[in-house]
Amino acid sequence: MKKETLKTSLIKLRDLVYEADDVLTDCILRSEYQKDVSCTKYSPAEFFFRYQMGKQLKEINSRMNKMESNLSTYLTPQNLLSLGDNTYRARVFTSQDFDPSEIIGIEEDIDKLQRWASSTSGILNRIGIVGMGGLGKTTIAQKFFDDKVVSGCFEKRIWASVSQDFSEERLIRSILEQLGQNPLSGSDLGQMLRSIAQSLQGQSCLIVMDDVWSFNQDWWSKLCSALQKTGKRSCVLITTRNEDVATRMGVESSRIHHPKVLDENDSWSLFCNFAFSQTKGTCPNLRFEKVGKEIVGKCGGLPLAIKTIAALLAPKAHNLGEWKDILDHFHELTTREQNSSVKASLQLSYDALPTHLKQFLLCISIYPEDFVIQAEQLVHWWVGEGFIQGDHSKTAEDLGYEYLTELVRRCLVEVVERRGYDGRVYSCKMHDLVRDLTTLIAEDEMFCSFEAGKQKLSPDSRWLGFTSEMSTKPLKRCSKLRALLLMATGQGQVSFNKIHMESFDSLRVLDLSHIRLNSTSMEKLLTWIFSLKRLAYLNLSGAVGLKEVPSSIRKLRNLQLLILAGCSYLTKLHPSISYLKNLIVLDCGSCGLQYLPHGIGKLSQLQELSGFRVVRQSTTQSCHLLQLEQLVQLRVLRMNLIGESEITESECDVLSKLVKLRVLAINTEDCKDKSILEMLDKLQPPPSLQELYLRRYRHDILPKWVNPTKLSVLRYLCIENGDLNYISPSTHTKEESASSWNYLEGLCLKFLPNLEDDCSDLQKTMQSIRYVEVSNCFNLKNFPCSVHKHRIWRKVED
Repeated sequence: MKKETLKTSLIKLRDLVYEADDVLTDCILRSEYQKDVSCTKYSPAEFFFRYQMGKQLKEINSRMNKMESNLSTYLTPQNLLSLGDNTYRARVFTSQDFDPSEIIGIEEDIDKLQRWASSTSGILNRIGIVGMGGLGKTTIAQKFFDDKVVSGCFEKRIWASVSQDFSEERLIRSILEQLGQNPLSGSDLGQMLRSIAQSLQGQSCLIVMDDVWSFNQDWWSKLCSALQKTGKRSCVLITTRNEDVATRMGVESSRIHHPKVLDENDSWSLFCNFAFSQTKGTCPNLRFEKVGKEIVGKCGGLPLAIKTIAALLAPKAHNLGEWKDILDHFHELTTREQNSSVKASLQLSYDALPTHLKQFLLCISIYPEDFVIQAEQLVHWWVGEGFIQGDHSKTAEDLGYEYLTELVRRCLVEVVERRGYDGRVYSCKMHDLVRDLTTLIAEDEMFCSFEAGKQKLSPDSRWLGFTSEMSTKPLKRCSKLRALLLMATGQGQVSFNKIHMESFDSLRVLDLSHIRLNSTSMEKLLTWIFSLKRLAYLNLSGAVGLKEVPSSIRKLRNLQLLILAGCSYLTKLHPSISYLKNLIVLDCGSCGLQYLPHGIGKLSQLQELSGFRVVRQSTTQSCHLLQLEQLVQLRVLRMNLIGESEITESECDVLSKLVKLRVLAINTEDCKDKSILEMLDKLQPPPSLQELYLRRYRHDILPKWVNPTKLSVLRYLCIENGDLNYISPSTHTKEESASSWNYLEGLCLKFLPNLEDDCSDLQKTMQSIRYVEVSNCFNLKNFPCSVHKHRIWRKVED
């Protein structure tokens, strides 16, 4: 990044890649179009298309050759790069290595670590402290290391700060030196590990491994084995920014401590200790206190940021003007300052990310400060823009949620809400200071532009999070946009009425959730949308003015994700949607549609279908259940049954043919007609079903196939808003009644006032259960918490 020529060339290279991607997409779409439309490859239109593509490719290749020539002096084969010496950075801390003024608000942290360290569960206790850079992990570990109670528990204490580059040999040597040994030069690792075991024989030991980024499994196993041979209880405390590192080093999830950011009072106390050290931490007057608290508020409770900014302000403790100036330019100080310890700390976490995770993290920069991001929107964006490709074992969506979880585990993204039974992220946000860094990098990488922490429109912008505060006029110049997402801020929903309908030829992602338009304006908007031939992700969920999706939807041949959930006024979806052969997600949940059109079965790549309504066979324009057996890639199906629904004998085994279906949600829409129950009873469930949701089910017994023998790999069962009496009804056969749910981990029971099951009996048939969510199940017996309100029970891990 220090070489401007190289940096500029790489930005130009990205432009070339995007242009080449547009050409490739156009060629693929042209090929698919020819399959559906009878036209000759020798037509004038085809000749013109090929001429245009050839001309563009020739220009791209010419620019690529020129760029290769310019870059040749900077490019070196990777195997010739000098990796440098693997410098060891471990050092020893003593009680003088940290300032007592830093110890603010961590008393509870120390108490928890003390309890874990004194546990007698094994010879070697392993404890982890995991958190983002600057959160105070090392400070907590130092306080724990020097705590008098801890000192009394261990006869030997060793501290090593590992950092990113370290040598196993020098680390072992450092441990031996702290044990009073002086290993001979030339000693191998095996000899030194044996020396550690001998030196600690019969003695308890505490080892702190601070700031671990990676480790060698073989070496680590041998060190732990040496510690276990001492015959006395020992403890290893690991601090790291990556939770995966702690778990792979053998720390159980129940022994990982996640420090919290400081609250308002503790943040102010820590700030005062550094900013007003000459007055022993006392603020001189109320004017400084007012400005100081505003500055502290921008630090978001991050101890490193608080100490850094306080140290900067300390020499200016009598100059209120300079304090106000720093308040006004806080973002620049914490990101663009070369010597900023906050920036340096967070930059390390970013630099350590794999390349693909860097791209995902930078995407989050377009969301405003403190914005709660829906994980589904984020993952759909990544899939739509082509950042993620699925494989035979996992869909692109599955991989997207895994990548988001990786960012969480690396402490760069904060979880706001998780799904209870398996921890999948529902919503998330980013610490302001992490966002400050990502905006800086995203701007340098020419993905988007920012001013005072807020996104601004730029001709080179690739991504845009459009808010109500932005002017629409500069959109005319944003021809390179690939992702445009409207965002509701504190000022309310964004209106699209005044936005100029420009030609965004490269646009792949368009999210206009909850747009407020009348029917006429919506028609104009749809006309513009259907001109975006490369569009891959379209979200119009909750659009008030959307009443009909016309036949011109067929123009979006590249569309992969179409989200129309919550469009309550939508009454017609044109059958031409069957032309969208690349569609993998179609969400029409909670819409005004009476049925999905005939031809949905032709969408052979579809992986997720929501809002499928089962109707009578006489409704010839509709998609019937039998057509779904063609959707062999389907993983998620959400279907609705009403009083007029009909399932024929030939359709009873359709679901069983969907061998990849993992999630099935059935909403019977409060229908009390017993014929619906009979139809459901005849269904044969998917063989690989992992999650089952049954909603508004107005019958007192479950469908016959909801039992352990038919759903042998079910992991999660959710029943909401119904008249159910028992989860295990007596109508099942003796074999079914005696079977256990071997894989069932999660159970959700909500608004089931007639449910009379005994939780003790349920637990006997659900031995793997570890998460139960209950709400308004007044007759449920022996549940550990009140059944009148929303309660959650989690199994306590051993």
